[in-house]
Amino acid sequence: MATAAATPQRIDCDRVGLDFFVTAPCRVVVAELIAATPERIFDVFRDADAWTRWAFPITKVEWTSPFPLQVGSTRTVHMRGGMVGWEEFIAWDPGRRMAFRFNQTVAGGPTAFAEDYVLAPVSDGRTRVQWTMAMDLPGAAGRAVPVTRVAMRRLNAHMLGQFRRYVERSSSG
Repeated sequence: MATAAATPQRIDCDRVGLDFFVTAPCRVVVAELIAATPERIFDVFRDADAWTRWAFPITKVEWTSPFPLQVGSTRTVHMRGGMVGWEEFIAWDPGRRMAFRFNQTVAGGPTAFAEDYVLAPVSDGRTRVQWTMAMDLPGAAGRAVPVTRVAMRRLNAHMLGQFRRYVERSSSG
């Protein structure tokens, strides 16, 4: 008889606000110019499956709030290594800004975590996307913020490049 996978133990995260993107102990900011409109980029943000195609740590995204999405909407994001984030959106301004925080995660995860995506239209139907990841990490990981920041900047720049390629391919076909 098969046994069901154990439900991960949830721990509460600090319920941070938009100011955390300035005050977080560890912040990583990357940006890309994408050949798509802000509205098209938001269409991709709404698509749960799209996240698994460009953000390789993500294995599954489940919207847990009904559409239309807004501030206060929720979703659950499953990641490699058993990490799970139970998220709440703290900014939802279609075509301009989307930000979320972890309300809960699994034991060993960050004590606070949030992401912010700010879109700015530029010429010729292109959009500048700035992605800020902000976190507070427990224990030894928290003491290694300078190393974590360098590694995460490289990883996030790579993923945002993957996002650009995904959006541009899906927009042209």
